Amino acid sequence: MIKFKNLDKLVQLAINEDLGNDFIDITTDAILEDEKIVVSLKAKEKIIFCGKEIIIYIFNKIDKNLKLNFFKNDGELLLKGEEIVEIEGKGSSIFKGERIILNFVQRMSGIATKTKKFVDLLNSDKIKILDTRKTLPGYRYLDKYSVKIGGGTNHRMNLNKLVMIKDNHKKIAGGIKNAVNKIISSNINKDIEVEVETIKEAEIASKLNIDIIMLDNMDNEMIKKATKIIRKNNPEIKIEISGNINEERLKNLNTLDIDYISVGALTHSVKAADISLNIK
Repeated sequence: MIKFKNLDKLVQLAINEDLGNDFIDITTDAILEDEKIVVSLKAKEKIIFCGKEIIIYIFNKIDKNLKLNFFKNDGELLLKGEEIVEIEGKGSSIFKGERIILNFVQRMSGIATKTKKFVDLLNSDKIKILDTRKTLPGYRYLDKYSVKIGGGTNHRMNLNKLVMIKDNHKKIAGGIKNAVNKIISSNINKDIEVEVETIKEAEIASKLNIDIIMLDNMDNEMIKKATKIIRKNNPEIKIEISGNINEERLKNLNTLDIDYISVGALTHSVKAADISLNIK
């Protein structure tokens, strides 16, 4: 079983939202009582499936006697109409978990599907697609797991994993050099990333003792100029680009001399995958 931080709290919150403290579905409990049924979870469009462990986890919380027969694992492609899992058992238990499961799995599969599309459009063995911290509060571990399932790479999980000097840090510190020097003098034993917005800033940053330079909101010509300077001054520095990265633009980025492309849209603008649960 994959361990997701705070999963129990998140799932319990979702269960309480849908079923209340009394664990009651007044409609289903009245109509089905203890009747046994068999249902199927299916894709209604072409998707990358993500969320197998969540389905198991939630149904185990609701009714450990339900039988789950999976036909797909995380990361596998599903075509429209293909079955993910067959569920057999007490109908009231299945329907109590239906919406809770769909809310999780549709989001996770939507993220995985979008990430896979971005990775395929980029079509590069060298450049990695990164996620960001633009995740749904409470869902970060699930969101970032979904990105990995889609073939992407996780950027920092939280603010303690990496030093990242952004525009407001630079303004407060009085420039890139001062900001970097403050970090170094603080003896923080983490990689240092600096966000730059101009060619001049890229040149300044490339001469400092840092690990990653993010080229923010630059067009391709600016990126080419900046990367040439960075590689000349310090070929060990990794180069990330960010800002307004959409599907159309991705097609023209795989020839650039960069290491990472960070895309907030993978998680902040999620289109839920179309998945349904129906009686067989």
